[in-house]
Amino acid sequence: MSRESDLIMALGKVLIAAAWADGVLAPEEVNCLKDLLFRLPKLNAQQWSHLDIYIDSQVREDERMQLVTDLEALIRTPDEKALAEQTLQDLVGADAGVSDEERQVVEAIRRQIEQVDVGLLASARGLMQGAIGRRSQALGREAFLDDFVKNPVYYTLGRKQQAGELTLPPDLSEQDLRKMGLAGGLMAHIASVDRKVTEAEVDTMAKALQTEWSLSSSAAELVARVAISKTAAEADFYRLSRRFFESTQPSEREAFLRVLFQVAAADGQASNDEIETIRTMAQILKLTHKQFIDAKLTLPRTLREV
Repeated sequence: MSRESDLIMALGKVLIAAAWADGVLAPEEVNCLKDLLFRLPKLNAQQWSHLDIYIDSQVREDERMQLVTDLEALIRTPDEKALAEQTLQDLVGADAGVSDEERQVVEAIRRQIEQVDVGLLASARGLMQGAIGRRSQALGREAFLDDFVKNPVYYTLGRKQQAGELTLPPDLSEQDLRKMGLAGGLMAHIASVDRKVTEAEVDTMAKALQTEWSLSSSAAELVARVAISKTAAEADFYRLSRRFFESTQPSEREAFLRVLFQVAAADGQASNDEIETIRTMAQILKLTHKQFIDAKLTLPRTLREV
């Protein structure tokens, strides 16, 4: 990225961190943030992904301070300083409303930026601080950006495990956890084909996760619900399928196809749309037409539309 892009990204992260100050980021606040960022020079899809990883979960105070330090290091001209200050001011005056705690954080950040020296020596110092800051970011949540984009269920499970919200079997390898995230995402995609997910479908997903990865019933249910919420919002069906193919053996994929039909029929009947989606998934997973038909026929005729 160019230095200008670095500044835009750093400013966007600080804005998001400020909005997380009271521990809650409501949908209207997310929209407000995006409106503010839209006024900055155009961001590409990869840059939006970098920002989304900060919107996804609360930015802690220590992490926020590091983001502010990174931004300070990138401000080297009066115009850049004015841009950062004005954008923070716009956040405080947003229509969605700003909590007292957020307002205090924004004001503290603004004061820090106001004190930034944009002289020649400060610019040279900023080059070094910027390099240090980018190294520290690489050790933070952005180190998991690839998983956030390509395996969002795995990313979220990892965050929940770190926060003590999820206990997984101690012998569950990272490879199996990644695979479980992909499997959960694909099951959730089938459950979401008809734009609604029933408790029966969540239960079926959870039972499959319990059987395959020896999860407790509570952990399996949490994984299933994470998969439903993340897949509906973020996951790329084709990317998930390809990555699941790359991480599994033929026999695993064939058995998984039968699980998908169980999920599809959990709400009473596997619809034509669900069956066709499984057919497409089977093709991506390099399974034969016969393997698809065999899996389909594991459902009684009364449980499938076609």
